[in-house]
Amino acid sequence: MESAEEDSLHGQSSEDEASELSDGELQEAFSKGLLKPGMNVLVEKNKKLVNNVEGLKRCLADFRKDLPWVERLDMTNLPAEDVVSKTEVKVAAETNGELDADDDFQREMFFYRQGQATVLEALPLLKAHNIATKRPDDYFAEMAKSDQQMQKIRQKLITKQMILERSEKAKKLREQRKFGKKVQTEVIQKRQKEKKAMMSAVKKYQKGMTDKLDFLEGDQKAAKNSSDGSKKALAKKGPNAKRKFKDQKFGFGGKKSGKKWNTKESFNDVSGFRAKTAHDKGARKGKGGNKNKNKRPGKSVRRKMKGRS
Repeated sequence: MESAEEDSLHGQSSEDEASELSDGELQEAFSKGLLKPGMNVLVEKNKKLVNNVEGLKRCLADFRKDLPWVERLDMTNLPAEDVVSKTEVKVAAETNGELDADDDFQREMFFYRQGQATVLEALPLLKAHNIATKRPDDYFAEMAKSDQQMQKIRQKLITKQMILERSEKAKKLREQRKFGKKVQTEVIQKRQKEKKAMMSAVKKYQKGMTDKLDFLEGDQKAAKNSSDGSKKALAKKGPNAKRKFKDQKFGFGGKKSGKKWNTKESFNDVSGFRAKTAHDKGARKGKGGNKNKNKRPGKSVRRKMKGRS
């Protein structure tokens, strides 16, 4: 007997020691294999349900009080008639017990018509009990919050509005700066483009590709048109002064012999034909030609004429 009691006491003390073990000791025991998963299992106890009908009835009897309707203001009624369905010659679904609770529109309309029926029944009862349903014109209701609290709320709203206005103003300023930078870059690019076009026009003028000085007057469009259509201008107006001088000095190049040879075009061209010259009917020059009547007399004749005078 004594040995059995000692064993039981020793088992209880070992269980107490195991329950008081620290996390480090438990980890060491698990690493050595003394602890294995599945040794400690939580067992959920079945919840005992109690249906005390007599107690519930007693509580209901304590709650229930025989008060007049003015103190209760409760209404239990059916929804009002569906006027829309009557006008459209339709049968309401809820009258047949087929109300679809998942249909949001049908459910909300049911609540609306039930509230409408409650108002229609409650207003006559309130008038019968001399209960006013409209607020008088000179009615003054005390505020739920004090004036100081409302002033604090007002100040808070004003500060919020001012912060929003400042943020909007800062946002507009940032957008204006971005737009200003964009415009500035566009202006710089435009100036660089104009400068480049002017330099190209100057170079073309120096090379003799154009003889216009419109780019000096700031007419960028004319300079651009002259630079872009330089080849067309050369084709239409011919070579410029520099090209003409070089052609006159060095020639046009190519074949130079045989310039006086007759061609088919020159052979067929009779515009320079003169019949008198061709058939020796024209005036001859030199010894064989007709003498001029107004020809100056010779020296001896001139002397005789002078001696006679």
